[in-house]
This record gives sequence, structure tokens and C-alpha cells, in this order.
Amino acid sequence: MRENVRIEDLQGGVRLVTLDRPEKKNALTGAMYDAMRGALEAADASDAVGAVVFAGVPGAFSAGNDIADFVTRAEKAFSEAPSLRFIRQLARTRTPLVAAVDGVAVGIGTTLTLHCDLVYASPAARFRMPFVELGLVPEAASSYLLPRRVGRLKATELLLLSEMFGADQAEALGLVNAVMPSDMLVEHAVAQATRLAALPRGALAASRALIRGDQAQVDAALQAEAEAFDRQLRTPEAQERFQAFLARAKPASA
Repeated sequence: MRENVRIEDLQGGVRLVTLDRPEKKNALTGAMYDAMRGALEAADASDAVGAVVFAGVPGAFSAGNDIADFVTRAEKAFSEAPSLRFIRQLARTRTPLVAAVDGVAVGIGTTLTLHCDLVYASPAARFRMPFVELGLVPEAASSYLLPRRVGRLKATELLLLSEMFGADQAEALGLVNAVMPSDMLVEHAVAQATRLAALPRGALAASRALIRGDQAQVDAALQAEAEAFDRQLRTPEAQERFQAFLARAKPASA
């Protein structure tokens, strides 16, 4: 395991990327972002890997950014942040992507799935995108991808009001392919990824590009979001929200 991320190459050409920081519900650090980005880059460069599955530990897909780690890194330009480097790699990865979501999926834990070709969730999955609540703006091209998927009004509700939604609603909205028991979730996601990996690579890549649409639009959304995120990150309201979050998270004895 590297930096709380387990990377396993399974039979059938599937790379399983498991977030493994259970004590923090898989809150993502810069090192974890770098490990995931490296796993995707290597998958694209490998003839042996035909699909990648993202999973978390039981009960937690990802609680989003580790705020303490994020605040420390925020002193630098957001354009240099490991999270943005990962997001850009995620958006341009040529290898098919599958997500297996169990438990909390906050922030990037939700927006990551918008870039996946197949998404499966357990009944315990809870999705939420609290960017505005934290004084920030949406990321991972969610301001572009989510309205295309669920419509502008619903996307506005989810992104601006930070509404939490469960697996059944995610399936109804077209954000999840199927809901299944937690103990079957990763196995099913890997089985579907194995089916993708077995398809003719050229036809798969061409069809995937057609289905996903104009990559330039996604890239433009990523850039616009990154610039707005960087500006907003330095505002007093964002800093105030971060400090309030960290104060709530601090143990009473500290």
C-alpha cells in the first residue's frame, strides 16, 4: 500500500484502486491524490490494464478533501495542487473507469464518479457536494457535467444547497447504474470492469470517446473552475469556513 491507497492488478486486466484511510473516512491528502493520479497514468501506459475500479473501505468511499492538509497546501497556487493534477488526469484518462461507492461520498467523492463510465453504489451510499457551503466553487468539471446529466435545476439544488442524496435517488437521477448490497459491490464492479477490459481496445476507445462527447468542453470547465476556485480559496469567507470546520473537527481534549 502506498500513501493510504492500495493498487492491485487483478486477473482480467482490471486495476483496483482502493482508498484505505478508514480512520478519516478516506479524506484525501495530497499524497493520496498523487498515488491515484500515478495509478491512472500507469494504466493508460499499460497494455495489460483494460479498466480501473475505484473503491473505498467498507462504509466510506471518500469524505472529500482532508481539510487540514488542504488548508496547508492552499498557501500555494491551486494550479499546483495535487487535487487539481489528479482531476485533470481523471478527465483525460483513456482507460475505462468504474466506481464502487459504499458509505460517504463527499465532494470529490461524488464528482469523481461523473468521470466514470460505470458507477455502482450500496444502499448505504450518501452523496454530497458541499463546495459552496465551504465558501468555494464546484470542481472536477461538475459545473458542466452535472447539469448535462440531471438538468440545470436539479444540479443547482445539489451544487448550491449541498443537498445530500442516497443511492436510490442517485440511480433515479442517472448518476448510478445499479444499487446492490455492500458485500457484493466491489465484486460486481470488478466483474463489470473485467467485461470492459475484454472488449476490443480500439472499438472500446472510439465508442467511449463518442459517448463522452467533446473533451474540449470538459477541459474548458476544468480551467474555469480552477481559476474561480483559486480566487475563492483566498477570500475571507472561505478561510472563515475552513477554520470553523477545523474547530469542529478538533478533539475536545486538544
